[in-house]
Amino acid sequence: MDGRIEPGHDARRRARLIRFTALFAASLILIGVFTAWVVSLGPLPLTQAREVSTSIVDRNGKLLRAYAMADGRWRLPVDAKTDVDPAYLKLLLAFEDQRFRTHAGVDPLALARAAFQLATRGRIVSGGSTITMQLARLMEPRRQRSVHAKLRQIVRALEIERQMNKDQILDLYLALAPFGGNLEGIRAASIAYFGKEPKRLSLAEAALLVAMPQSPETRRLDRYPQAARAARDRVLDRMVEEGRVSKEDAAQAKAVAVPRLRKPMPILAPHSSDQAISIVKDAPIIKLTVDSNLQKVLEPLARDRAIALGANISIGIIVVDNASGDVLARVGSADYFDDSRAGQVDMTRAVRSPGSTLKPFIYGLAFEDGFVHPDSLIDDRPIRFGSYAPENFDMTYQGTVPVKRALQLSLNVPAIALLDRVGSSRLSSRLRQAGVNLVLPKEEAPGLAMGLGGVGVTLQDLAQLYAGLARLGTAKPLREIMNVHDDPRDSLRLLDQVAAWQVANVLMGTPPPENGVHGRIAFKTGTSYGYRDAWSVGFDGRMTIGVW
Repeated sequence: MDGRIEPGHDARRRARLIRFTALFAASLILIGVFTAWVVSLGPLPLTQAREVSTSIVDRNGKLLRAYAMADGRWRLPVDAKTDVDPAYLKLLLAFEDQRFRTHAGVDPLALARAAFQLATRGRIVSGGSTITMQLARLMEPRRQRSVHAKLRQIVRALEIERQMNKDQILDLYLALAPFGGNLEGIRAASIAYFGKEPKRLSLAEAALLVAMPQSPETRRLDRYPQAARAARDRVLDRMVEEGRVSKEDAAQAKAVAVPRLRKPMPILAPHSSDQAISIVKDAPIIKLTVDSNLQKVLEPLARDRAIALGANISIGIIVVDNASGDVLARVGSADYFDDSRAGQVDMTRAVRSPGSTLKPFIYGLAFEDGFVHPDSLIDDRPIRFGSYAPENFDMTYQGTVPVKRALQLSLNVPAIALLDRVGSSRLSSRLRQAGVNLVLPKEEAPGLAMGLGGVGVTLQDLAQLYAGLARLGTAKPLREIMNVHDDPRDSLRLLDQVAAWQVANVLMGTPPPENGVHGRIAFKTGTSYGYRDAWSVGFDGRMTIGVW
């Protein structure tokens, strides 16, 4: 070698440089195109993905009623830590995404397996999708399975992992996972198919719910129960192969038949729910003061009693916690779906004639003023007040009786005589001061007839008044929608403490109905003109119950 450059050496160097430059330029172009494509995807549609059915829950967080979304889908919010059986979560991650907690949205091992299966079999056998990638697909549905769609899922999955933590990702996936028809999410599916929340699931139920989202329409339990059962059994077989489920447990789970019919979504306290959703706008969860356990007891009771009473009869019931004024239960009608009984009309809020149920407050004002007390004597004889001559319900008179006896027997003449002394306007003013809306005929002033039902009032207002007696003369506005902020309701004056105690003590001695226990509750009944309305309102130390 003489040190001279070998002929052609420069040409080869130039060729290598050109190839390198071209490759680098192509890479830059590809990166630019890919970046432009990623940018063109736009932001993640998280706002739309987080839309859920409005849920009405009771004071303890139990579902009372849910309202379908505008397009008819049922999608309930999910908190995996509190709403879902941990055994189901373990089964789901073992079957769908074993490295969910450790990967960054994409599982290279799963993708490599899927690519190898595609290369060797010529078709997509398994997608290799992580929970995060599946969430991306649910957020932006695509009908076709393709490399382009998979690439989009990968990009979106990486974005999701940057913006959300693992718990948030799992919660959103569990809310969006499809289960056939208009059911989305684990809670909607569990309620519709098993009639319960997914907090406690059997192995058979958990495996079925793991299998269904892979092909929700071809595994719908109400259409293809056998296909759903076969898919469930495949989940169980794989769990046995991986040693996560014993053969015995799997065999027992396989022996369980799958449901074939959907169950209705719960509708408890429908009138309260309707009222709440009309007041609180755009809230995914509305919490009421209602106790679902008590509500479950009263709704069938009202329905059965209305049927026993005859056609076209409705019933309203309200239960109030005396201390807080919280509505613990509200039955607005005998049957929400019975048009013959005007089921969707809330009779606890309907203005009706109260009959004799306002009499205790006439006596309370008389006790407060001091011109009578419970043991005073009062006449029950025919009397006329101008053109108005009240009569007793049974058209008889008791003569001279103690005041407490007159109230316990609901005698009309003594009540009107006391109202004449107390003053109708004063009674009306005091009741309004206690937060009650009295409805009188247009341009008519309060008169003596209001003592026997000549005024309009609602059952919930009556319950508020009687709860005021239980609170020793201090009424409190009722509350049914819970607020996270401090409760701003002020106490309202009804009667002084002594007068309220005297009225309550007298009502405690009211003769109980047949088979009733004497002295257990203080109560008053009432019947309006023509027997169109029958009332009973009573209270003890804890709660007040009003029945129309």
